[in-house]
Amino acid sequence: MAKEVERKFLVNGQEWRSLVEGRIRIRQFYLASNTGRSVRLRISDGEVATLTLKFGSRGRVRDEFEYQVPLAEAEEMMDFAIGRVIEKTRHHVSHRGRLYEIDVFGGELRGLIIAELETPEDVPASELPAWLGREVTGDPRYYNASLAHSDDVPEAVA
Repeated sequence: MAKEVERKFLVNGQEWRSLVEGRIRIRQFYLASNTGRSVRLRISDGEVATLTLKFGSRGRVRDEFEYQVPLAEAEEMMDFAIGRVIEKTRHHVSHRGRLYEIDVFGGELRGLIIAELETPEDVPASELPAWLGREVTGDPRYYNASLAHSDDVPEAVA
């Protein structure tokens, strides 16, 4: 079991794009989601499927378990998705030795760009990159489970 400090930010401007070190196309969906827990399947680049169980509040620290599952089974389970299937491209950007994952959403969520920072420790604001916008950590509208279930698309900054 891994504990993570997860922070989410809207992204300002396009400066981060020149810093991209890699990208992954992602389709993800939820099989179960309740307050304090979720069961998610993610298919990366159409090749690898990962089942993720998350427990805890929607704050910064949660318990997370991940398991690889056969791709064919994950695609079959998509029929049991609750809410929408999320489509996004995840861009990897390093800043001060930390990896930022910047999700550029497609489909019904097109225009939404969210940066995530997962670390074992809390990072002070003075060490965050300038291209990060408003922090949305703890705002349930910006969690993937909420994005999958809600008909409303939250504010997007680009």
